Amino acid sequence: MSSVTKRGTEMRSYYDHPVIKEPTWTWEIPAYFFTGGLSGGSSVLSLSAKLFGNEKLSRTALYIGAVGDMLSPPLLISDLGRPERFHHMLRVFKPTSPMNVGAWILLVNGGASNTAAVLELLGRWKPVKLMAEVVAAMFGPPLATYTGVLLADTAVPVWHEARQELPWLFGSSAAASAGAAACMFLDPDDAGPARRLAVGAVALELALDQAMELRLGETGEVYHHGTAGRLSLAAKGLAGAGAALLAKRGRRSRGAAALGGALVCAGEICLRYAVMHAGMQSARDPKYTVKPQRERAERTGTKATVKPG
Repeated sequence: MSSVTKRGTEMRSYYDHPVIKEPTWTWEIPAYFFTGGLSGGSSVLSLSAKLFGNEKLSRTALYIGAVGDMLSPPLLISDLGRPERFHHMLRVFKPTSPMNVGAWILLVNGGASNTAAVLELLGRWKPVKLMAEVVAAMFGPPLATYTGVLLADTAVPVWHEARQELPWLFGSSAAASAGAAACMFLDPDDAGPARRLAVGAVALELALDQAMELRLGETGEVYHHGTAGRLSLAAKGLAGAGAALLAKRGRRSRGAAALGGALVCAGEICLRYAVMHAGMQSARDPKYTVKPQRERAERTGTKATVKPG
């Protein structure tokens, strides 16, 4: 163990080794972040459209959410490596663990969403279908946002320091992808609420993203360099272009609506990968761990120490 030292303006750690271990997640996790958010957002959109009498939008969002729910568990299981590990997470309920709570949220939302979708296809048991839709909508927002809480509940600097914004950022991204996906499969006349949701959610997402990077300060510079920088730029460009296309031409042209929706969804996928790579880059460079620790120590008047490895 060694005390934090300073050479010029650069913060160094023990023999310049990373202070924390880099996350070992693979491509399946950010893909799951997207499908889970899509499912959660679509569950809420489906019930909302039903309450306002838009049956076509409600049915389309219901099916989209069910597809997302079917894709999510295989992605998680693939990253875990052994299928029984997902089952083991469900043996207990641990409110202090975002990962454990998230597994239960996925189970409940996925079960309700798929039940409602199957009953919709069969045209049977409408009261049961409605109850399943209500349950799915109730668990939709937690499913869309808990992954942001999960990332923030780690020692990875760029994730932990963004704990105030990440859940909201993922929630707005989920709403944008749900609205955009529905626009891809509906006539413009039926997709009005979904189109407005996608455009509004993208605007909120871009504002939250900018606020997060500004508040992160030096730590947030990882979003402008390397793989995370390229993915972050792609996320903003694709989502912004898609939202603009939906707003300007999506209400008149089904082709424009489909393209705009696809661009927004592509941007939301890039956002999840950008966040993951930003975490890896910030964990890899000890500066992002050591300097905030030293600054906190100076504010509290204590001696900052770090443990190598």
